[in-house]
Formats: sequence, C-alpha cells, structure tokens
Amino acid sequence: MTDRIKSLAGRWTLAVPVLAVVLLALTWGRDLPGGIVVLVTLVLAGAVLAAVHHAEVVAHRVGEPFGSLVLAVAVTVIEVALIVTLMLDGGDKSATLARDTVFAAVMITCNGILGLSLLVGSLRHKTAVFNSEGTGAALATVTTLAVLSLVLPTFTTSKPGPEFSTVQLTFAAVASLSLYGLFVATQTVRHRDYFLPVVKHGEPPSPEAHVEAPSTRTALISLGLLLLALVGVVGLAKGVSPTIESGVEAAGLGHGVVGVIIALLVLLPETIAAVRAAHRNHVQTSMNLALGSAMASIGLTIPTVALASLWLPGPLILGLGNTHMVLLALTVVVSALTVAPGRATPLQGGVHLVLLAAYLELTITP
Repeated sequence: MTDRIKSLAGRWTLAVPVLAVVLLALTWGRDLPGGIVVLVTLVLAGAVLAAVHHAEVVAHRVGEPFGSLVLAVAVTVIEVALIVTLMLDGGDKSATLARDTVFAAVMITCNGILGLSLLVGSLRHKTAVFNSEGTGAALATVTTLAVLSLVLPTFTTSKPGPEFSTVQLTFAAVASLSLYGLFVATQTVRHRDYFLPVVKHGEPPSPEAHVEAPSTRTALISLGLLLLALVGVVGLAKGVSPTIESGVEAAGLGHGVVGVIIALLVLLPETIAAVRAAHRNHVQTSMNLALGSAMASIGLTIPTVALASLWLPGPLILGLGNTHMVLLALTVVVSALTVAPGRATPLQGGVHLVLLAAYLELTITP
C-alpha cells in the first residue's frame, strides 16, 4: 500500500507541472471567465506543491547549500522575466513595478519566510539553531543591496525624483551582480560549512540524513520539472492577476496590493520548502532560502531592469518612500538582533511576522 501511494504521488508531481504549462499556453493573453479562473487557481496550487517536491529532490541530490540556492535562483529568474514582461505592457504603473516587486519580495522573505521558519522551528524544537556567521554574511549582503538599489535613489540629485542617472544605475547594476556573485562563491565554495544545517549538541541527526540520495537521472528530471512548475506558477499567477486586480479595485484598495498578492504566489514554493526544513530542525536551510531569495531578487532584478530600461519607455523609479524606508530600517535592525546569537525562540519569529503584517497593512491602507 505504501509503495502504491508513493507511486501515485510520483505520477501526480510529474503530471501537474506539464499540465500547468499546457494550461498556461491555452490561457496566455486571454480574458478568463470565472470558471476558468477557479481551474487555473487549482492548477496553480498544485504546481506550487509540485515545485516544492522537485526542489527537495534536487536539494537532496546536490546537498546544502546548493539545494536552497537552486530553488532561490530558479524562482527569481522567472520572477525577473515576469517583471520585464509586465513592464513591456507599459502603463503609468510600470515605472514603479520593479521597485514595488523587489521590496515586496524583501519584506516577504526577510520577515515572512524567516519569521515563520523561526516560529515553526522553535515551537517544535524549543529553540531554532542556525549558524550566525553564514546567516550574518547573507543579511549584510541583503542590506547593502537594498540600500544601494532602493534607498539611495531617493536622495540622489542628478535626476529629479527618486531615480538614478544612467551612470548611477549602471553602478548599482554592476555592484548588485558583483556582490551576488561573491556571496554565491562564498556560500558554495570557500565557506560552505557556514551555511550547512546545525544540529544541537546531543541531538541525533534527522532521519532524512540516512535516506539514500536520488540518482543523477532522477535529479535532472526533477530539475526540469521544477523549472516547468515555476514557469507555470509565475505565468498562471500573471493570468489570474487581472481578476485579482479587478477585485482589489472593487474593494477600494491600493494598486500595490496586486503586486503583494502576486509576490506571495510566486514565493509560495520557497515558503513551503523553508517551513518544512524548519520542521525538520534544518533552520539554517530555511535561513538560506529566505535571505538567498531576497538577495537574488535584488541582485538579479536590478541589473535586468537596468538593461531593459534602455528600450523601455518612461522612467524607472527605484527609490522607496519614507514609510517603506522606515520598515526596511526596522527589518534590518531586528534581523541583525535575531541573527547575532545564532539561536531564536518563538518571540523572534513573532516579531518578524508582526513586521510583515505592518507592511501588508500599510500597503492596503497607505
């Protein structure tokens, strides 16, 4: 019976990514009626779960921190493609689309994914234990990228408004790519041990540590299906966004709510994977996913939109407003205090979740 259930589960995770991409091809660029929206939403949820499954297969094969890096980069690359696609559609709101999306990703990852992982890990294992050296390095990189790309444009004077000049935007793009590349090299080669899961003294290793790793062929198939699932997640999320946007406008909410909802859908695979890792007492893997996703979102998005701005009409506004800068500063300070001890209780997780709630509330009622 157990083998049969595993077989059915395996077939399900194989079929859903393909189904998601087929449905995406059939619905792309079309106005969807209510019934189709419901179907798309169900397939979208299935694609998210399938993406998590295949990401865990790949992670088990390549080991940490490569596994979390694969999921973070895959999600971010497709997210960047979605941003550029939406910017090509034009419109008055496209000028701030990259800024709003990147900042939403930073707040969701650094407060939502991180806070939820700490809460789950500490509630199940009394304290959530992680490596402060690796996590601190990741936090420092995220902070630098966020300030260089999202805060400085508000204070520069070369161009009116919260915009970079061409030279400043080029510097921000090169600096973002350089810092991200340096961090990846540090994480995967020179100081890989700083980013491996930490097991508390006297506690036996998790049962997953003794499970045989999948074959290279299985891992490659899962990698391909992971990419298909992520394409389906992002594409289907874009397909249902007009319906979401109509609902938001009907409710009298700000347009920024649409970006938050789409960001939540796109980051759902990483959220589920991070919470599962925290439940297994692999909180360091959760931290890698949260901070790595924030870093990839800035480090890959800013250079891409900087290049795209050469042919895209209209300005590229990257500078945050005062409210968002206060939230970013508070997030950085709280995150530094969380990371420094290398261990956390449910209190730290709750504080980060409250910060995320504050961001969402201020997005709904600015």
